[in-house]
Amino acid sequence: MLSRRKVVKTGIAALGAAALGKSGLGFGADPRYGIVGRKAPELEVGYWIDRFGEPTRFRLAEHAGKWIFLKCWQSWCPGCHSHGFPALKQISDALVGNPRIAIAGIQTVFEGHTTNTVDKVREIQLQYDLQIPMGHDPGFEQGAPQTMRDYRTGGTPWMILIDPGRSVVFNDYGIDADKAIEFLRRQTA
Repeated sequence: MLSRRKVVKTGIAALGAAALGKSGLGFGADPRYGIVGRKAPELEVGYWIDRFGEPTRFRLAEHAGKWIFLKCWQSWCPGCHSHGFPALKQISDALVGNPRIAIAGIQTVFEGHTTNTVDKVREIQLQYDLQIPMGHDPGFEQGAPQTMRDYRTGGTPWMILIDPGRSVVFNDYGIDADKAIEFLRRQTA
């Protein structure tokens, strides 16, 4: 009999390189990026808004035992607009309301600090009708924001999937929204 952990890992691996991301699920991906297989660090993001644009917070500890899907983005990022936000919209529309899944977006500003500002968070949320919490991790002029450092992200758009045991199972550019939805529905059925 397979353990739950082995079933989940097998399910993720079975999705293949094209399923959840262009470089697979981070297994064997560029070793400079990602923290697949490690415990997900708590998010150190000071600015959050809820789906109505009201101040809130989003902490991994508050979502213990859930699958957590995070999307890192910048407002000026062409890849975020061409495929990152559409994938996030598709995933969030399909899975918001599932009590075993938490979804959030974080603007991780590592460049363009005068353009990728905190006011863009609500603007993007409205533009894509995202009914999820959205945060702003401003970074600083000479370095990456805390989220990028903690998760060793390679830029934007960047997707992170954390299992209910708080292990990072996906940490890479791009994700196939249909496969991700199918996978998460199977895990939470």
